[in-house]
Amino acid sequence: MEGTNPVNKKLAAALSGGAVLVLALSGCGGSEDNKELDAWAKKVCDLVPAQNKKITAAYDAITKAAEDTESTPAELQKADSQAFQDLSDGYKARATVIRDAGAPPGAEDGAKKLQEAVKQLTALSASYADMKTQVDKLDTKDQAKFATGLKDVSAEMKKVETQRQTALGALKDLESGDTKTALSQQSGCKAATSPEASASATDS
Repeated sequence: MEGTNPVNKKLAAALSGGAVLVLALSGCGGSEDNKELDAWAKKVCDLVPAQNKKITAAYDAITKAAEDTESTPAELQKADSQAFQDLSDGYKARATVIRDAGAPPGAEDGAKKLQEAVKQLTALSASYADMKTQVDKLDTKDQAKFATGLKDVSAEMKKVETQRQTALGALKDLESGDTKTALSQQSGCKAATSPEASASATDS
C-alpha cells in the first residue's frame, strides 16, 4: 500500500547489512593436527548451515515484504513479526551451540572469548525479540500511524545493527588463530562462507 512500503523498504535497507552472521568463518589454509580442536570445530560447524538458512530466510522475508507493493499493513506486520522471531531464534541457537561446545581447546583466552561471544549473541537475540514486540504493537488499521510506527522500527534497527557488528567482532576474536583454521576445514563452515553467504557482511 502506498505510504507504507517506502518506509518498510527503509527497514529492509537497515537490515541488509546483517543478512548472515556466520562465525566470521573464512575458508583458508591447512592446520597442524589437533584432534581436540578439530572435534570442537565439528560441533560448531555441523549446525551452522541450518542456523544460517533460518537467519537468511528471515532477512529475505523482510525484503520481500518491503518490495511487495500490494502488501497491506497487516500483511507487512505479519511478515516482519515472523522474521524478527526467526532472527531472535537463529542467534539464540548460535549462542547455544557455541556455549555448549565450550572454549576451543588450546586457544589463548578461549574461555573469556567464548563468554563474550555468547553474551553478544544472546543480547542480539533479545534485541530481535524486542523488535518483534514493537512490530506486533503497530496499528495496522490506521495507515498513517502504521507508517510512523515503521519509521520507529527502522530507527531501532540501526541500533541493532551496531549490536550485530559487536557480535561479529566477538566471534572473529573467538575464531582467531588455530581455531579459525580448524573451523575453515569443516564442511558446514565452508558452506557458510560461500559467496552468497559472505557478501552480506559488507553492507551497512
